[in-house]
Amino acid sequence: MDDVKTRTEGRAGIVTLARPQALNALSHPMSLAIEAAFDAWRDDPAIALVIMEAEGEKAFCAGGDIASIYHQAKAGALQPARDFWRDEYRLNVKIAEYPKPIVSFMQGFIMGGGVGLGCHGSHRIVGESSRVAMPECGIGLIPDVGGSLILARAPGRVGEYVGLTGERLNAADAIFAGFANLYVPGEDWPALKRGLIETGDATRAEEAARPVEGATLPGLMPMLDRVFSAETLSEILERLEGEGGETAEKALAAIRRSSPISLAATLEILRRARGFSSVREAVALEYRFTWRSHELGDFVEGIRAQLIDKDRTPHWKHPAADAAPAPYIAMMLSSLGENDIQ
Repeated sequence: MDDVKTRTEGRAGIVTLARPQALNALSHPMSLAIEAAFDAWRDDPAIALVIMEAEGEKAFCAGGDIASIYHQAKAGALQPARDFWRDEYRLNVKIAEYPKPIVSFMQGFIMGGGVGLGCHGSHRIVGESSRVAMPECGIGLIPDVGGSLILARAPGRVGEYVGLTGERLNAADAIFAGFANLYVPGEDWPALKRGLIETGDATRAEEAARPVEGATLPGLMPMLDRVFSAETLSEILERLEGEGGETAEKALAAIRRSSPISLAATLEILRRARGFSSVREAVALEYRFTWRSHELGDFVEGIRAQLIDKDRTPHWKHPAADAAPAPYIAMMLSSLGENDIQ
């Protein structure tokens, strides 16, 4: 299909996201096409590794194609989005468990669905332009596509901070937080890709990696641990108010703009995910929320405010960031019965 190109060259299977005009937003057909390629290459002895790349300078993938979900939901069609998320999460798990090296070249924005594509493989490369974020709470969703597990495994309380605020991470911070593991200057990417294609040797990526400077998260760790270790959202907000300083004020503003349902669910999911051993467990829990999100959560209103009307003034179901009742969050994360991901 035109929006994603899959091909084999030399020793590599190559997936190229080809929607640069839409920041390579991931659609349901794109997800299925990528999965089909991964399935075809899994047992092909001619393919030693997979390269994930994207056209355009602005984004590797800025997220899922959520505008279509809005229009479907407004028309009363809830199942298409649920089918998309189920299939997308299955792809995320296959990437995480793939038996061959996957080398992701992630330029520009890597958000939401882009994290699910690029940040679970073995060799996750970022460069100067890379900006990683999980801003889902701002649109009434939760950090999904297995991103909750990455956040839960981040050092200290970095996961809560990044997940609740949607903070954009530069290359150094993305590596520190666990979204990427290699920094390669952008000018070196073409030669590295040629070497990977020719040899099928993924250690070429490790050899091309360079030290990266500019990480801000390590210096924030004492404050983040102090604030985001609080048990509840109310306590986190209270600690942020008492903390002062630019980072705390920015975090406070970001949280107050976001969906109360999404914030509370994200906090609960991250706390549970610290006990998970695999992406499978993470996406199973995430799916319970996303399955309900456009009917019982704030997702449709979040898309409206951000992408459709673009007034940036969402009318959430609850009036304050910490106002979502605990029983409601428990319901959003409860079993879906036969609809649970198995």
